[in-house]
Amino acid sequence: MWLEESVFYQIYPLGLCGAPRENDGQTVSRILRVRDWIPHLQKLGINAVYFSPLFESDAHGYDTRDYTRVDRRLGTNEDLAAVCAALHVAGIRVVLDGVFNHVGRGFWAFRDVQEKRWDSPYKDWFCIDFGGNSPYNDGFWYEGWEGHYELVKLNLRNPAVVDHLLQCVRGWAEAFDIDGLRLDVAYCLDEDFIRRLRGFTDGLKPDFALIGEMLHGDYNRLVNGGMLHSATNYECYKGLYSSFNSMNLFEIGHSLGRQFGPEPWTIYKGLPLLAFADNHDVTRVATILSNREHLRPLYGVLFGMPGVPCIYYGSEWGMEGDKKQGDAALRPAVESPCENELTAYLSRLAAARRESRALQRGGYRTVLLTNRQFIFEREADGERVLVAVNADGAPFTAHFDARAGRATDLVTGLPHDFGGGSELAPYSAAFWRVE
Repeated sequence: MWLEESVFYQIYPLGLCGAPRENDGQTVSRILRVRDWIPHLQKLGINAVYFSPLFESDAHGYDTRDYTRVDRRLGTNEDLAAVCAALHVAGIRVVLDGVFNHVGRGFWAFRDVQEKRWDSPYKDWFCIDFGGNSPYNDGFWYEGWEGHYELVKLNLRNPAVVDHLLQCVRGWAEAFDIDGLRLDVAYCLDEDFIRRLRGFTDGLKPDFALIGEMLHGDYNRLVNGGMLHSATNYECYKGLYSSFNSMNLFEIGHSLGRQFGPEPWTIYKGLPLLAFADNHDVTRVATILSNREHLRPLYGVLFGMPGVPCIYYGSEWGMEGDKKQGDAALRPAVESPCENELTAYLSRLAAARRESRALQRGGYRTVLLTNRQFIFEREADGERVLVAVNADGAPFTAHFDARAGRATDLVTGLPHDFGGGSELAPYSAAFWRVE
């Protein structure tokens, strides 16, 4: 599937495009700003964009009012179609956020229930008790997502709800020619709904991808032949930054070995999990790292490890943002992209990954692991790449059996000789393709 060959870029459109925090009812074609970012995405080596919510909502996008129209703060359906068409012309696939677990209080069917109570034909679209009351004093109780009553949980056991959502997905595919969906809080979704969605989208478009947001648990529960193609790899997200902050690369080494190692008991071998250093819900990696010099080796691990790397907008030039300051600090407006040394470095990592079958689809094996150095092997179709990372501020000479004499660093293009030991520069990552 195309997922394995992708480098993703996540855009939170309501943030990047500078939309008002609350829906003000004004239609402004802000989403067209994304077209101006396409040359930057191409230079960065991006070939898939994942858009966080962009359909009509009350505020932040996850509180949907209407799945059939683009949020008016971003523009019109025609504006989004123009953006998607431009991305496709540039060779960039498009994945939208599918927020199917819950809607906003402004959702049209919920408004009907508020008005008509038990006489509403949509009362069974939600989990409602007319003998109770909500924190908003609606005169009835309803289930909110994890206690957030501005997010009204949909009843995905109701065939009418499922049919409505599937027809909305069909409309997105026809209007915007999308290539897949990222499913919000997939771990909360009804499993029969996910199976129905998979069967439906398999018939929409060849290789239509479904990526689920999973925070914990066994990803195999939802990522399998009948459900999702991929899930967010939160285990390795945590291991990436905390390994560098504690100068204990054994943590991320343990996670990668547990998930993808050659032993028969490893759990996610062959699954193209979405790998990331940060996103719209967590503190930016440039902020959470104790030492910003670790950005280069951390991204080296991210692009070298099994999975599908994803960059969150702005992080490619080291943008900061602290979750403690609220979601808005993580989702800022950006008029135009910046480019610096980190951006150029990530471009080289992306290029290396694009030209290497081993980095895209290869197996995984730990070769050398210390608190501050990490070397692992990726191999596929006769190609073998050694990913070598040094988290230390001093050079390190690594001695290990490379099973080869020479290599080429896919990041720099320079030759490498394994004889007499391999020197790793401070705060560095190398992708050695062995000869």
